[in-house]
Amino acid sequence: MKAVRKHSNNPWVILYITRWLKASVQYKDGRLEARDKGTPQGGVISPLLANLYLHYAFDLWMVEKYPSIPFERYADDIVIHLRSEAQAKMLHGQLAKRLKLCRLELHPTKTKIVYCKDADRTAHYHPNISFVFLGFEFRPRGAKNHEGKLFCNFLPAVNRAALTEMKRTVRGWRLKWGCEKSIEDLSRMFNPIAQGWIQYYSKYYKSALYPLAEHINQHLGKWAANKYKTLRRKPRRAIHAVGKIARKKPNLFAHWSILGYLPADGTKRAV
Repeated sequence: MKAVRKHSNNPWVILYITRWLKASVQYKDGRLEARDKGTPQGGVISPLLANLYLHYAFDLWMVEKYPSIPFERYADDIVIHLRSEAQAKMLHGQLAKRLKLCRLELHPTKTKIVYCKDADRTAHYHPNISFVFLGFEFRPRGAKNHEGKLFCNFLPAVNRAALTEMKRTVRGWRLKWGCEKSIEDLSRMFNPIAQGWIQYYSKYYKSALYPLAEHINQHLGKWAANKYKTLRRKPRRAIHAVGKIARKKPNLFAHWSILGYLPADGTKRAV
């Protein structure tokens, strides 16, 4: 509340935020449980208050104590860039003390020191060589330099858990049962969702999204097989039919237009 008052002197704002922070938890059976710390889980004001609190508990403290150490913070997810393991261990200890003073604590399993292994950093003894931030998994990956030569680089790509969740969502669309709908209807219904995913995650290492694109193509093939009698029980021909549509109308789906991942259309091409 001290931080809130620094940014607002509106008495109604102060009153209602105080009430939110002190409100009891009510369970489904009607039981009430008093709270003595923290913000309401899932409360609309909680993200704003958490950002405000961490701005003073972490951001300004880092700028004041360690101005030469860069970091990124989104809500309570933080990445700090260090030059050595010794420096990382030192800061880990100092940060734990700082957060304890602010009645916070580092997550015991999610907080870790990561070795950014690549072609220039080749040590083998570090247990952690990857981390997840904002849905991206950063880890050693194959890359090409300006001369076209392959080398190992530490790069982000879509997190495997996020990819699995997107595939689960696609299955939930039940595309194959939309026999009464045209492929344009399916595009209007579902492409905005897929486009949001692909525009976000394709910024880095977009080939990691190919399994999602293949998953959507397979479900479109099942839709075609159910919709057209001539394609029933002929999954390959159904995929080829969707592939022909994709080449005529590549903007129908984001994985066709952005990723360029079109289904096979059965046409032989010379290499």
